[in-house]
Amino acid sequence: MKYYEFIDNAPKIGRVMVIEGTERTLAESALDAIIERTLTPDVRALNLDRFGPDDVADLSRVRETLSAMPFLASSRVTVITDAHTLKAPLRQDLLAIAQEVPEGNVLVIVDLVAPRSQRPKPIGAELGKVATRIDTTANEDVRERFVQETLKKLNATAEPRVIAELVRSESDLASVRNDLEKLALSGTKITFAELERESLSIEDPKAYKYASALLEGRVSEAFAIAADLFDADPRGAAIPLLSALANECGYVWEMARPGGALPARLQWRERALRPLAGRIGARRARAAFERAVRGIEAIVTGAAGNEPGDHRALVERISAELSALRRR
Repeated sequence: MKYYEFIDNAPKIGRVMVIEGTERTLAESALDAIIERTLTPDVRALNLDRFGPDDVADLSRVRETLSAMPFLASSRVTVITDAHTLKAPLRQDLLAIAQEVPEGNVLVIVDLVAPRSQRPKPIGAELGKVATRIDTTANEDVRERFVQETLKKLNATAEPRVIAELVRSESDLASVRNDLEKLALSGTKITFAELERESLSIEDPKAYKYASALLEGRVSEAFAIAADLFDADPRGAAIPLLSALANECGYVWEMARPGGALPARLQWRERALRPLAGRIGARRARAAFERAVRGIEAIVTGAAGNEPGDHRALVERISAELSALRRR
């Protein structure tokens, strides 16, 4: 089924759920929905296990988890992420394990390949009726709904031409969401002229110097750069700083994933980002990315306060939280 069919119709969660397709933002949303519908918050920590590609060298731990009984809950959920990066023998072993999931337990496999891919062939296709498949591929209808929902969340609207441009764009949905969050700051209705300026503008290099310094552990330098930007523009500095931080963390997160790769336009940065990805790791890079995005959302929605000092305090707080990110 398509992603929005799953969200709208809320079908029964089966023993094996396969999230496939190519849009990671929707895949993460589908995974969150499965977990929320299966486990209440009070029992989630005791009945949820996640395994990345590095955790499943022989899949024995996955077998043990799947054979365990739920604890104070009706179900137990085991998640395997980035299964599309596993080598063929492990994928075959995973197929065998998926056939044996006991009643009451749920195995979720995140296998981000196109549903009709031939190499690798989707795990969901191999499992057939054993699995419930959720396709996160984003066609124009899906992209339009995603844009409209993001605008509603931001209490903003956009000119029809803006929506049409974002729908036709080749950008991933995470980038679309970030752009809308920044554009929503200009007013309740986003114009095409604003979208053009956002698309064509070059981000303030100082903001990226701040983000790089923070991720590399040069904390004093990062705070000094942020202070300079706030001194020059007390009301406008926060969003560029947090946007640059979110982007940098997103790039490191992608590089830290097995098989992760930067877009072609950014491949020149791989030499600098690859070592950072190795030291920070995917889990911490993702947490840092999400923290920066939540900061942007707090400013856009007004949750962070409406005074310039509020925004500066938010950036400083996030910077302090992430200052030890590079340390082991």
